[in-house]
Amino acid sequence: MKREKNQAPFRCAIYTRKSTEEGLEQEYNTLDAQRDAGEAYVKSQQHEGWTCLPERYDDGGFTGANMERPALQRLMQDIQDGKINCVVVYKVDRLSRSLMDFSRIMETFDRHGVAFVSVTQAFNTGSSMGRLILNVLLSFAQFEREMISERTRDKIAAARRKGKWAGGRPVLGYNVKKTKLQVNREEATQVREIFQLYLEYRSTLEVARILNDRGWKTKRWVTGKGKVTGGREFDKTHVHKLLTSPVYIGKVCYKTEVHEGEHDAIIDPDVYEKVQQILKGNATTCGLENRNKHKALLRGLVHCAACDCAMSHSFTTKGTKVYRYYVCQKAQKRGWDKCPAPSIPAGEIEEFVVNEIKAIGKNEGLIQSTIDVIKNQADDSIKKLAGERSRLLRQLGQDSAELGHLAQHLSPDSDRLCQLKSRIESTERRIAKITQEQQSRTDKEIQDQDVHDLLSDFSRLWRNLHPRQQCRIIESLITQVSYDGEAGRLSITYKPAAMSLMSTERQEVLA
Repeated sequence: MKREKNQAPFRCAIYTRKSTEEGLEQEYNTLDAQRDAGEAYVKSQQHEGWTCLPERYDDGGFTGANMERPALQRLMQDIQDGKINCVVVYKVDRLSRSLMDFSRIMETFDRHGVAFVSVTQAFNTGSSMGRLILNVLLSFAQFEREMISERTRDKIAAARRKGKWAGGRPVLGYNVKKTKLQVNREEATQVREIFQLYLEYRSTLEVARILNDRGWKTKRWVTGKGKVTGGREFDKTHVHKLLTSPVYIGKVCYKTEVHEGEHDAIIDPDVYEKVQQILKGNATTCGLENRNKHKALLRGLVHCAACDCAMSHSFTTKGTKVYRYYVCQKAQKRGWDKCPAPSIPAGEIEEFVVNEIKAIGKNEGLIQSTIDVIKNQADDSIKKLAGERSRLLRQLGQDSAELGHLAQHLSPDSDRLCQLKSRIESTERRIAKITQEQQSRTDKEIQDQDVHDLLSDFSRLWRNLHPRQQCRIIESLITQVSYDGEAGRLSITYKPAAMSLMSTERQEVLA
């Protein structure tokens, strides 16, 4: 490499390494010998303006299989700071024994215009021959990386096809122990509650809001390097990802393949499938009210019993008149001859369902049955709150004890202490909110007479409701309307959890 006489000195750093500490205690050791060889080479290039930097970059007792070496890290930092023009080593393997690491190092050298010299191997990237050798080595490095990637992908695919957990981010409800998923009971309870909340509210955004109000967080874990990650507030993306993960029904995925997993399921497959159907329906309509412009009262609720699939709302027009139907999705996708009764007039089935609900208010036996179910559901809700409060109190005790222990060893502004303090404050807020909610539910306990009055007054209430309000009432009252066109039967599955909503609508109408 020829240089002009007036150019600045060509600053050379000599890097030395020895894998073991054996012999380093000697007055003149192998690191000194490597440095002497490097200094001699730099001196031989003195006529080209080469000069040896006094800084020593010696890694004694460090393997060349990785880059976790203090002197190498200092060397790379000085290169980035523009303090070095050339790196000199005794042999190439002193710098690295890993082709991939060597490739990365050389990329850094090239990016900062730094030459590389191997004294005993006539290797100098400042010459055309040196750059040719470098390109050959980099080609081998690329080949090694590609082979490792292929083997890794094949290994992951084989593991997933056998139902094994092949790594990745841990999911809420499970802990990873020795590369296996084990159910975390407290988190599993939260996962089941999240699925039930979605079945009730049918909105990922609303579920995320409820979870954040409760102070629940996403999965929190510690990486192999000791970094704490996760433990954030929920958003609708987190909720959607959780609801669509087949891990919760005991399965694992590899690309588009789904296989039986080795781990235990948390969610019942029927519950999981219902959630997927609702998500699919919301994706089709984007969850917007204005898509339901024909006010389909049973949208997303009608089920074809003969084909065991959903029935979607459809319509045709003739002149100015609109004819609405609920159509079997199997018939739509595979042909109308595949279903014994591929469609049913929307007006007729909607009128039948509304009349059935009105009939409850005319039958004292049905009213009492509904009251009993509502009471049982209210009791279950209170028990869930009490269980969550007990769990949070245990967590609060554990976190407070850990905070007291760590406060004696860590600085007050350490990340771990700040995280613990934040979690304790969040837990305390949630406990206070649960206590308030428990008291509120006790104070506002639905009385038998209130339910009786609401159901008895349903006919008048219904007539005064806006169509959008009617849809809300039906969605909150009914889980599914099953139509068996082959047998000519229609059945309704109720979920009597909407007394508070009905009461609100009633007040709005009476106001």
